[in-house]
Amino acid sequence: MSTAVSESVDVRTDAAIVNIAAYKFVELDKLPQRREQIRELTRQLDLKGTVLLSEEGINLFVAGSRSAIDQFLAELRVDTPLSDLSVKESLSERQPFTRMLVKIKNEIISFGVDGIDPRHRTSPKLPPQQLKQWLDEGRPVHLLDTRNDYEVEVGTFSNALVLGIDHFREFPAAIESLPDAMKEEPVVMFCTGGIRCEKAGPFMQDRGFQNVFQLEGGILKYFEECGGDHYDGDCFVFDQRVAVDPLLKETAVEQCFACQMPLTVKDQQLPSYEPGISCRYCYQSPEEKQRELLMDRRAAIHRIANPLPGSVPYDNRRPVNVPEKFAGRSLIDFLSEWHPQIERETWQRKILDGHLLRVSRKSEERVAPEEVVRAGERFEHLIPATIEPAVNADIEVLFEDDYLVIVNKPAPLPMHACGRFNRNSLQYILNEVYKDKYLRMAHRLDASTSGVTVFCKTRDVARFVQPQFENREVQKVYIARVQGQPQHDEFSCTATISAEPGDNGLRTITDDGLAAETHFTTLERFADGTALIEARPVTGRTNQIRAHLWHLGMPVGGDPIYLPHGETGSGQTPGVDDPPLCLHSRSIRFVHPGSKEHVMFQASLPNWAIS
Repeated sequence: MSTAVSESVDVRTDAAIVNIAAYKFVELDKLPQRREQIRELTRQLDLKGTVLLSEEGINLFVAGSRSAIDQFLAELRVDTPLSDLSVKESLSERQPFTRMLVKIKNEIISFGVDGIDPRHRTSPKLPPQQLKQWLDEGRPVHLLDTRNDYEVEVGTFSNALVLGIDHFREFPAAIESLPDAMKEEPVVMFCTGGIRCEKAGPFMQDRGFQNVFQLEGGILKYFEECGGDHYDGDCFVFDQRVAVDPLLKETAVEQCFACQMPLTVKDQQLPSYEPGISCRYCYQSPEEKQRELLMDRRAAIHRIANPLPGSVPYDNRRPVNVPEKFAGRSLIDFLSEWHPQIERETWQRKILDGHLLRVSRKSEERVAPEEVVRAGERFEHLIPATIEPAVNADIEVLFEDDYLVIVNKPAPLPMHACGRFNRNSLQYILNEVYKDKYLRMAHRLDASTSGVTVFCKTRDVARFVQPQFENREVQKVYIARVQGQPQHDEFSCTATISAEPGDNGLRTITDDGLAAETHFTTLERFADGTALIEARPVTGRTNQIRAHLWHLGMPVGGDPIYLPHGETGSGQTPGVDDPPLCLHSRSIRFVHPGSKEHVMFQASLPNWAIS
């Protein structure tokens, strides 16, 4: 049977908090009963810390008043297997633990190697005074630190061999890298209080190390008996003191709130240290934070969009709100005129089948075709077993801060629910990614247009950004590949555009239309008779760039509406397998809602613009 080795100096004062550390490898049974007894005892004595119980023994770190600690130990030692439990003590001005935990574990110190049982076999123990003597004499010996890297950072023995591990479970693999010559040379292992060495020693012996010792009582016992001779720094402890010096007093070492790494005074003086936020171990530059955030967003988008959310059949409920101009009309008349793409007979059947419901905050009810509708009244159009057309969901978040989300929208992909699309839309997918927020679009792009789009994280941000688009204060640059080649490198178009779309969504060039202005620059002329054009719209009319280029005899490649030779098409949104619409929102420049300074965001060029 192996036990912790020694008692500390006898300190008797109720003016300080007494901290005890102890372990014992011994066979323990009735673990749930022991746990409840210790829980009740520590509650009565107002003790805090951690007690680990296992069939292989006990491991504890507990703190409280002098009298409470004495009573706690006396009660523990009444239990026969723990009658000779030996502890190490230190004092602190404050309680280093925030709560009391009593847990049942498979091991009182996690190692994960079968066949290592310190109850029956340990390596020889070397008293602290003897180790000091060896080091004073310069005796050749390997000092092996079995602790984790973050503990070693606080302090270790001079010239100690460090294994570079993050957890004691990594110790077995680390030992395999030690040179074979060490197997015949003296090795003195050490840890904080000795418990890790109880398992590390037998493991090393099983691996052929013939002259292994463990420092009796660990670093804390060495401090108690020998002070800081041959030791550099302090000793990390697993409580709110973080570290103690060779006098076993709490030091100025702090622990990072974010990553839990211990921080020396020097660490705390670095610019990377911000209490409660970061330290030199976990600090990320703004660029690094942004890069990691964007990678996380891309992974989330990929997870949500594979498979496409609209590819799995679902009951689609689409809102139908009654405009004022339809007030007093019958429901069937309103629907037939408001959504003429669906035949009147189809609407009639939907209503009778209960697929048109009147909804309010408290209820929903079926309706009749001839019911009279009111302005602002809300209905829902139920479309059972909806499967939406495929889209390109390769969405890239270009930038994100507390105010904005800037996205490179692929094509074809609708910005929001419309027509045949609901879940297969940019807004729906982003809402799934940003579940804690509702992103607000600052502007819109056609489903077939790719490139930079701006979303606002709050209503107040939207109130600041959206007016910039409405008031023509945003500088937008588009790239288009057109059919035909301009005669000039710089040219403009001011043709007026119709206010209302035609049946196919076409905005035509008319003499009595809305004022529109676009400036163009020829970037490259290709051998196939096409050209790459930069477009800078001054106004923001619907389909403005496409209509102006069509009017100039150079329609955008892949446009389903504005066809060559002045002809027009059906306006059907191209599918993922169709030739793309060669129009791309390249960059946007506007005033940032936080800094109140101009910012510019740019999306990479699509393949059709490069080759």
